[in-house]
Amino acid sequence: MRRKLAAGNWKMNGTATALAELETLAAAGARNQTDVLICPPATLISRAADSAGGALDIGGQDCHANTSGAHTGDVSAEMLKDAGASHVILGHSERREDHGETDVDVNAKTIAALAGGLIAVVCVGESLAEREANQTLDVIGAQLAGSIPDDVSGATLVVAYEPIWAIGTGKVPTLEQIGEVHDFMRAELGARFGSDVGDAIRLLYGGSVKPGNAAEIFAVSNVDGALVGGASLKAADFGAIITALDAA
Repeated sequence: MRRKLAAGNWKMNGTATALAELETLAAAGARNQTDVLICPPATLISRAADSAGGALDIGGQDCHANTSGAHTGDVSAEMLKDAGASHVILGHSERREDHGETDVDVNAKTIAALAGGLIAVVCVGESLAEREANQTLDVIGAQLAGSIPDDVSGATLVVAYEPIWAIGTGKVPTLEQIGEVHDFMRAELGARFGSDVGDAIRLLYGGSVKPGNAAEIFAVSNVDGALVGGASLKAADFGAIITALDAA
């Protein structure tokens, strides 16, 4: 049975004072069905891992495809692991857009993450123009095929569907639209990797997830959790989302 996952992406937010929010989450105690992951800025990973005390997981927001070298400003999977991370987000639309990352780039980074002992959270999602042109499933299918390497399992890969037009905008796809994409991803992963692996990979929804809409999103077929942006910065908001997920 797939365990649920509530993942928080702090993006470029947070200094040492933000660790108090993380400590509040960690102090909330065990969740029967739900794993909790926080991905803070790289500057906080080591301190976040110490503050979490094993009560929740800590991840990075990106890693380089190489293990080391002349790559000023970049961080390798091994460095993230050494700092206390267990996961890394890869292929987020903000990386794809702001840094020109392609599916090939994301694939290489995913291979590096797995080799470095990290669980890869690979993001896919369509633009508003692609959604309005009825290209969503074509786009998602191509990103899944191009971004995910062959050697993955339910223990090493998480896939997050984040429609670009819903990230930070307050706009949320209909429950039917979310279900269509998640059912499609489950079928695509099963066709490629076999039903055992395809059924074991956790599928997250991301894009303006908030305490007020979390429960209905988590009731959708093949939604195993959420990748949450702004609402993960405050323990009260993210805690309510975690509670909704654990009860789903």
